[in-house]
Amino acid sequence: MRSLRDFTGGTPKPASAGAKRARLEAIRKVIRARHVATQDELGALLEEEGISVTQATLSRDLQQLGALRVSRPDGGTIYELEATNAAATPLRSDLGSQILNLGENDSLVVLRTRPGMASALALAIDTARLPECLGTLAGDDTIFATPARGTTTRKLAQILRHLFQTGDFP
Repeated sequence: MRSLRDFTGGTPKPASAGAKRARLEAIRKVIRARHVATQDELGALLEEEGISVTQATLSRDLQQLGALRVSRPDGGTIYELEATNAAATPLRSDLGSQILNLGENDSLVVLRTRPGMASALALAIDTARLPECLGTLAGDDTIFATPARGTTTRKLAQILRHLFQTGDFP
């Protein structure tokens, strides 16, 4: 991959604010349009758009954009732009139809799903980046969701019900 150093013969010159904004917008566009697995792949796609960038600059740009590497249900990882707070953005209701039961105790929220659906639902919860959820653990048809410090399991259960747009499951 070529860098500014290749064109200037020395120390790269700082990009203008306008050039940086254009580069960040190009990165957003590429990540939203394609499944990008690596920084090298992203750099090559940007090169096709006429944007040459070093790996270090690309890394800083991805961090500034809040891009995350997320696991795909079919394997591998891709870059995604950080999701908005899921409490304000419910997911498709067809995902909620996969939940058979949702309950909580003093420590965990437990979701029972249709067979084979727990991983997809746990990924949806994790991708939502809920500040109230510390993390999830999924089996074939069961998800354990742990509330973050200071969040009750009852509150997390309410947020998950809203996330999946349904109160139909017990």
